[in-house]
Amino acid sequence: MGRKERGFAQAVTDIVLKHAPDFDPAAVEIRPSRQGKYLSVTCVVRANSREQLDALYTELCDHPSVVMVL
Repeated sequence: MGRKERGFAQAVTDIVLKHAPDFDPAAVEIRPSRQGKYLSVTCVVRANSREQLDALYTELCDHPSVVMVL
């Protein structure tokens, strides 16, 4: 979840693809918050290792527009 900014969903998708090249960007789900201030971007990936998952999580958390990663 992050601030509703131009390019936010694409940035998240790009990060996910970097760590999970087999991820299908067409499967991304985007939902705005009730007030329209935030976007929820859902990406389902199959992780091959704990290291892969940790690296993805870390890079998403480091993005300046990301508020929360679950």
